[in-house]
Amino acid sequence: MPRLLVVSAGHPHSRSAVSAREELFRYFTLTPADLAFVAPQGRGASVRLGLSVILCSLPWLGFVPDNVAAAPPVAVARLAGQLNVDAAQLRSYGRRAQTRSEHVRLAAQYLGWRPGGAMEMKELDEFLLARAMEHDSPTLLFRLACEYLISARVIRPGPVTLVERVAHARQQAQTETYDRLAHEFTPERCGALDALLVTDSSLGTSRLRWLSTGPVEASAPAVKAEVEKLGFLRGLGANRVDMSVLPAERRRFLATIGRRLAPQALERRDPQRRYPILLTVLAQSAADVLDEVVQLFDQAISAKFGQAERRMQQQLAERGKSGEDRQALLDELLAIINDPAIADEQVGGLVRGDRIGWERLRAAVAQPARACRAITGIWRP
Repeated sequence: MPRLLVVSAGHPHSRSAVSAREELFRYFTLTPADLAFVAPQGRGASVRLGLSVILCSLPWLGFVPDNVAAAPPVAVARLAGQLNVDAAQLRSYGRRAQTRSEHVRLAAQYLGWRPGGAMEMKELDEFLLARAMEHDSPTLLFRLACEYLISARVIRPGPVTLVERVAHARQQAQTETYDRLAHEFTPERCGALDALLVTDSSLGTSRLRWLSTGPVEASAPAVKAEVEKLGFLRGLGANRVDMSVLPAERRRFLATIGRRLAPQALERRDPQRRYPILLTVLAQSAADVLDEVVQLFDQAISAKFGQAERRMQQQLAERGKSGEDRQALLDELLAIINDPAIADEQVGGLVRGDRIGWERLRAAVAQPARACRAITGIWRP
């Protein structure tokens, strides 16, 4: 019940005022049938108001707090207005312990809710186990359990009971995970998994950390390193491990745990928890490293192609400039040769002398060979 009180007080971490107002109208509005239920002949104002609070609290929270008189003032005021009674009447409600219990029973019967018996708790345990196979967060599982009980119209047990059932579901999920993968844990496979936690002298770190460390750049050495990882994983048969027996969320959770924890921390865990984590990391790495190899190779090829394209454009630009120079040289040669004022015996001197010169002639002769070598060299590794 304190939830709406916190919102109405403007707590910095509460939901918006609009959401609180919508919740107030949704849960604390009495229908004509509700009014007929809480206000029969002979029932006092405090009893009617207290029963109304119980009637509205059950679908709102999923349970009724022990101290009904401590309900949020804004909610009490709204109910009092609908009943035409003074909100202060709630202070005198529930002086007898049996009053609250009897009214909770009546409200539950009227709303179609039922207490959490053995069958209801069994169904809750099955629900929590299914959710625990997907999520390991105790807080999330507790919230999901509360939402499930509300949707099933089962009165929520005490928080201690619910926390114990969440803890039991998490433990069951660990056992179920191991049982589903038990056929994979042969002595040879378990030895290989434990070896992942040992520091490899050739790497300077454990194989587990080595597999979890990705490349920092798209280069030939990086591709080679990832291919080595891929070969190591396939040598262990990681690519043939069938992890579909576990939900995808469970696989992601186990892989995250394996990559986050230090090898020493994993080594200290009991085999029932350690081996599923390591096997999941191994199988996930087989898929991730293969994707990494393909991506790195594609990036490396793209980088080489882009580099070659830029060099090609540069060489073509230089070749175009050389062509312009050769054309200008040809124009000057033709001007000398076709000039009738220049005698034939003077042509060679003018071409090789000041008008053109040996340097320009030699450069023009060398340009085609240079351009050919440059274009060909672009595609060399």
